[in-house]
Amino acid sequence: MKAQRQAKIVEIISNKNVETQEQLLAELQEAGFHSTQATISRDIKELRIIKELTSFGTYRYTVSSSDVSTSFSGRLNMIFRECITNFDYAQNILVIHTLPGLASAAASAIDAMSMSVVLGTLAGDDTVFVVMRDNNAAAAFCGEIKSLLDM
Repeated sequence: MKAQRQAKIVEIISNKNVETQEQLLAELQEAGFHSTQATISRDIKELRIIKELTSFGTYRYTVSSSDVSTSFSGRLNMIFRECITNFDYAQNILVIHTLPGLASAAASAIDAMSMSVVLGTLAGDDTVFVVMRDNNAAAAFCGEIKSLLDM
């Protein structure tokens, strides 16, 4: 449950301007996750979520870019590992199957990695398409997922 909640937090802050923990808690409750503000506070700390200044002069939560690189960061790694049920690739497109409702979280985790070889992600309910720059990048990323999942 914790991994799913944290995956949802990453998804929410990646897709919405969340300015307060109370707003994040309301978004989580709307998504069916019932938590306390203290739990959300611990999740924010574990996920290394920070506040950034927006162009409107307000602050919003975001995943810290200093902790995200071409390799998986610790918490994104755990979220990603908990979400994926199966994956494969054809040429430069990866198809990743997730637990129901967690494709957006997996896609958000991939997007948060800011990898130059990823051109984009498209998420449904339980499937993510990842368009890679070329076939070799797709094969390499598939291999990285395979080693991450110990398959």
